[in-house]
Amino acid sequence: MKKIAVLLSGCGVYDGTEIQEAVSVLIALDELGAAAVCVAPDMPQHHVVDHLTGDDMGHARNVRVESARIARGAVLDLAEVKVAELDGLVIPGGFGAAKNLSNWAFAGPDCTVQPGVAALIQDMVAAGKPVAALCVAPVLLAKALSGMGITLTLGTPEGASPYDIEGFHAGVASLGAKPVACELGEIAVDAAHKVVTTPCYMMDAGPAAILAGVRKACAQLLAWTA
Repeated sequence: MKKIAVLLSGCGVYDGTEIQEAVSVLIALDELGAAAVCVAPDMPQHHVVDHLTGDDMGHARNVRVESARIARGAVLDLAEVKVAELDGLVIPGGFGAAKNLSNWAFAGPDCTVQPGVAALIQDMVAAGKPVAALCVAPVLLAKALSGMGITLTLGTPEGASPYDIEGFHAGVASLGAKPVACELGEIAVDAAHKVVTTPCYMMDAGPAAILAGVRKACAQLLAWTA
């Protein structure tokens, strides 16, 4: 059975992992006969957001501890993960990717990717193992793999979105990535680097459309492991 790391960044769209995207990944991998290995860095979250009001709650939480809510307790410390024991990597979105796994939310292309996250991405690609990034998570690939010319997507400016897709694409392009427009539920494939991306909640969407895109991304990822 293929072992696919699922990199989590907390629990909740505004300060951690987008839960519906993460659950869609777990469902899709299970349907495809792969074993999901949830991992997260053992570190403080940038902040904790009240998901009812959007307010900063003013206290601290731990990324790995919060990620365990999604993983039903089974979440490895990123520092202990060995690329040699994995067949692929999936990174769901949520603001945690841009606040905890990196600081893209505050610095844009000038951000820093959390060292363990950057090393995991770089080592997977160097080993020829596939990576899937959902929603905003492709910014992590653009930064960690800066200059490699990775093809990726954060959505399409032609569709309804709560975000500035053109701005995101300009940001990743400044790092040497090759952004392409991609409709909700579809995937952007970089066969040369074994990278697949899909917009998810970067576009206006519901859970069924999210699951459809995640299924396609995970199917492509698993095809590269055959």
